Amino acid sequence: MSIFPESIPPLSAAAHDAAQRHLDRLTKPPGSLGQLEEWVARYCAITGAFPPPPIRACALVFCADHGVTAEGVSAFPAEVTVQMVRNFLAGGAAVSALAREAGAEVWVVDAGVRGDFEVHPKLIDRKIARGTRNLAREPAMSREEAERALRAGYDVAREKAGEGANVLILGEMGIGNTTTAAVLSAALLGKSTGEFVGPGTGVRGTALERKREVAVRALARRPEAPADPLEILCEWGGFEIAAMAGAIIGAAASRAAVFVDGFVSTAGALLARALAPDSMAYCFPSHQSAEPGHALQLAALGWRPPVRIEMRLGEGTGALLALGLLRGGLRMMDEMATFESAGVSGEAEPGGEEDSG
Repeated sequence: MSIFPESIPPLSAAAHDAAQRHLDRLTKPPGSLGQLEEWVARYCAITGAFPPPPIRACALVFCADHGVTAEGVSAFPAEVTVQMVRNFLAGGAAVSALAREAGAEVWVVDAGVRGDFEVHPKLIDRKIARGTRNLAREPAMSREEAERALRAGYDVAREKAGEGANVLILGEMGIGNTTTAAVLSAALLGKSTGEFVGPGTGVRGTALERKREVAVRALARRPEAPADPLEILCEWGGFEIAAMAGAIIGAAASRAAVFVDGFVSTAGALLARALAPDSMAYCFPSHQSAEPGHALQLAALGWRPPVRIEMRLGEGTGALLALGLLRGGLRMMDEMATFESAGVSGEAEPGGEEDSG
């Protein structure tokens, strides 16, 4: 059986064109709302309808631990992952507050946390293992674990779409995952690992240099990076990153839009593109992280994120802010008057007669 059993449908050209025609009739110069107009038309194309259905947003926070923390790459101890999962479930994290403001429901997905949790109505247990192995010294996961992690995210996205969500917010939590995301992104893009390494949780000075050295050493285990993205995932991936890639593909198969968060989430998007390129049409970039490697990821994907306020928390926080832009764009499209209804003169026809005074 394929990891991803369902095909990805093409976007609806008819819904996109209908939305664009309507946008061009609104009381503004055509295209004057820039990327907002592009987003609204693409949302219609994703849902296959004009007028489009209202947004039903679901935030998925994928969590897992990383064996590379044994190398001292983070400013926080590994047990913080478990503690933050409990904070998410209690509604006390940044993503919790921003989700309430954005009108999104938060679900926490345990893809590989090194700890156990009581049953909770907002916790989705998809634990592959209790953290990955140390990617600086050995492959992070087996092929079977990689496939299970991808399928876990795919199934969660399909389930939430089946329950009515048409916009999925992707976020993550996992101490050590910026190191993993840096190495994985470099391997997928054929670039130097050092270009992607940043402060993450706040490492500076000699600690940052150690993190960079660990990342470089990890990629050097396989001087010729494999061409197979699944093999790359096995060598240098994380369970939550794999699950986010699967979620992107599952959302696309379900005609649901995806808002991708920052550096770690975008590593998941790079993996999703390598596995299922058509899934990218369903993705909205949200913000440009302060992590230096994020700009390289965004450039590789050709993405132009609208929010640039130097965030670097993860969790889906930047994606939730960007969701508000789409909500605003849809309200604009629904409530603005057209030139005809407002009695406002439209754009002059080119080549028309000049005003004689």
